[in-house]
Amino acid sequence: MNERPTGITANKTKRELTLTWSDGHESAYPFGLLRAACPCAACRGGHENMQAEPDDSVFSADLPDSLETRLVNVRAVGSYAISIAWEDGHDYGIYNWHYLRALCPCEEHHGKA
Repeated sequence: MNERPTGITANKTKRELTLTWSDGHESAYPFGLLRAACPCAACRGGHENMQAEPDDSVFSADLPDSLETRLVNVRAVGSYAISIAWEDGHDYGIYNWHYLRALCPCEEHHGKA
């Protein structure tokens, strides 16, 4: 899949990051899901535990509103990903488009890439 988003919107009131994809699909990611699925080596327990796609455990993570789930900033990483900065200072995860599409919590795309 070579999809990429055409729009990215952060809604801090709803605590959601919404990506509109080039095929017209919208993915609304709760901040807690994005933090639970952070793809960085520190969150995954080392480079050997990093995965190409998120596993299903991130969909059952219940992260309350806290410093670690309050979004501060989203920035582009080249033309292939975004990096998210959280209020607790964590900003190491690089969420590439393939990973985010696989992470889409909707029924249509959950777990598909």
